[in-house]
Amino acid sequence: MNPSELARVAGAMVVKGKGILAADESTGTIKKRFDSIRLESTEEHRRTYREMLFTAAGAADSVSGVILYDETIRQKTKDGTPFPQYLARQGMIPGIKVDLGAKPLAGFPGETITEGLDGLRERLIEYRTLGARFAKWRAVIDIADGIPTAFAIEANAHALARYAALCQENDIVPIVEPEVLMDGAHSIDVPRSPNARCRASSGSCLRIGSCSRAWCSSRTW
Repeated sequence: MNPSELARVAGAMVVKGKGILAADESTGTIKKRFDSIRLESTEEHRRTYREMLFTAAGAADSVSGVILYDETIRQKTKDGTPFPQYLARQGMIPGIKVDLGAKPLAGFPGETITEGLDGLRERLIEYRTLGARFAKWRAVIDIADGIPTAFAIEANAHALARYAALCQENDIVPIVEPEVLMDGAHSIDVPRSPNARCRASSGSCLRIGSCSRAWCSSRTW
């Protein structure tokens, strides 16, 4: 672990006046978007779409980092430059989505647990070799009658902490994202309690897991 490098990257990700571009749509998600414009979702069409985003004039003036998908981090510009290398040259930090999505949480109807911890250490080693300097893991917390439960919050917080520790071990800055969904018929005040519980639980698990929040990035801290 290189604390100075983690701190440098984390600071660069949240520099004033810039944001992070999420270009980590799964193959299934991007197919839905292409279907809406009647474009076949081929590997080349996906590559061309991503290149259009990354090479847009002035992109680096507003984008500090780009979250890539497993397919995208292995793709190249039309002149043969790997996307992570191109982004880095332009001053945009390459990142990678590493979770495998939210799946039903057994025994807790309506709630989910984000999966992807199995084999994560090996994947992070490869992703860093490919150029990734930060990663993203999204936990999904829904609001409805009787949920979120304390168990669902704790389970997802624990997974986030294990992910963060593995990232920092491999000199990759983890974006810790416990997202409380806003969807529903409830008022805007209802999510306050789940948000506070998620922040507290995630922070506690990060501390127990020996993760430094100074080397993490999260929109909820």
